[in-house]
Amino acid sequence: MEDERSFSDICGGRLALQRRYYSPSCREFCLSCPRLSLRSLTAVTCAVWLAAYGLFTLCENSMILSAAIFITLLGLLGYLHFVKIDQETLLIIDSLGIQMTSSYASGKESTTFIEMSKVKDVVINEAIYMQKVIYYLCILLKDPVEPHGISQVVPVFQSAKPRLDCLIEVYRSCQEILAHQKATPASP
Repeated sequence: MEDERSFSDICGGRLALQRRYYSPSCREFCLSCPRLSLRSLTAVTCAVWLAAYGLFTLCENSMILSAAIFITLLGLLGYLHFVKIDQETLLIIDSLGIQMTSSYASGKESTTFIEMSKVKDVVINEAIYMQKVIYYLCILLKDPVEPHGISQVVPVFQSAKPRLDCLIEVYRSCQEILAHQKATPASP
């Protein structure tokens, strides 16, 4: 079963949450951000090129124009490949673990997998960000030395920064799967 709902990020931008229910013990959440705006891309490119043309008229050196074009293209490629994340996915399977995938605008993907035996809990935490309180979903990892301790906090959906209403949807489903995993006895 699959459904999609619209939510907002902390700045008021639009986000789309796709929920896929494969089974009672396996769910996937895809949070999609808006694509790169052609209008903003054109505005930045024009500003850089106009500044380069202004320097060119002062210095009368054609290398300035060539450098501006080269820097703009490199900057755009770097932004698309390393910064702009279009989609973040959280896949949780109670018998295996949690997989987090970030898909960049260039097509590059970055995946992190956490074994379920290392997961202590999934919680909604709060932080102060730019003079306001925001909420974020995070995975608490068990401390291998101290059984009741937490060794690491792994944030989820770092790029999209969804608001609390979206996080609650994902949190409830994660808690259902964690409860299902704790209820099923471990096989020897």
